[in-house]
Amino acid sequence: MSTRHHLTAVAFTLATLGSLTACSGGDDEPSIVVTTNILGDVVSSLVADHATVTVLMKPNSDPHSFGISAKEAGAMESADLIIGNGLGLEEGLSANLDNARSEGVRVLDVGESIDPLEYTSGGSAGTPDPHFWTDPARMIAAVDTITSALGEEVGDDLAEAIEPSVASYRGQLEDLDAEIAEIVEAIPAKNRKLVTNHHVFGYFAQRFDFEVIGAVLPSGTTLASPSAADLEELARTVEDAGVPTIFADSSQPQKLAEALSEEVDLDVEVTPLFSESLTEADGGAGTYIDMQRTNAKAIADGLASPQITDTPS
Repeated sequence: MSTRHHLTAVAFTLATLGSLTACSGGDDEPSIVVTTNILGDVVSSLVADHATVTVLMKPNSDPHSFGISAKEAGAMESADLIIGNGLGLEEGLSANLDNARSEGVRVLDVGESIDPLEYTSGGSAGTPDPHFWTDPARMIAAVDTITSALGEEVGDDLAEAIEPSVASYRGQLEDLDAEIAEIVEAIPAKNRKLVTNHHVFGYFAQRFDFEVIGAVLPSGTTLASPSAADLEELARTVEDAGVPTIFADSSQPQKLAEALSEEVDLDVEVTPLFSESLTEADGGAGTYIDMQRTNAKAIADGLASPQITDTPS
């Protein structure tokens, strides 16, 4: 197998072509299946070419509802380790994950180990929020959890072999965390109010001192639907706060967010973010780090307006 210096780009190019394998190797290499493409990118960066990594979720997909093929389901049941987000994110894979467990395959639910937050409002209130990746510090904790599981399930040889790539990637995440803090530092505290298409940025908000004041879909899943009363209440909240931008996921229809912006008696923009899925390598969010950096810049640009006030306008 040839040496690859840009593993992630190769992985998602292969995914786009419909390949199961994001990091190919010999038959004697450990087999790791990863549910989401965000964690797929992270795991591929950690193991480099020391394991075969199969990423189930294709670019530009919805993690709440994506499905897999029979071949992919078979790969899950024969894997050395399955790495999933957990906390209810992969709603469409529940049966497949249960089948893999019944075959004796360990399923690592990464989200359970990173001090998860709970939703505080909407239809998901009181349940764990699975979107921990919006906080780079928690992704560093996730890297430690994944690395430990690889050593436990695949062996000490792999753990030793990937030590350099793990150290390098942790350093990149630490740099990312500091970079995002610097990007958003220019946003005044009174402007740090987020309205999104559904509740995705709770961890980001906690990490970088933002307030999530509402969501078009009052839930932690894209499978929910807002009522007319929900939209009316959110429109009033947006007006009262003077929010200049509503952030919508780039992979989801933005019609509801756009309709909401038209109902508000303010000049409100709808700005896309890469909130739940990576893109192809050249799509703006080809890696987790690119995704986070792009989103931080878009949020900073969207909230730079002086329109936000402390009192209803």
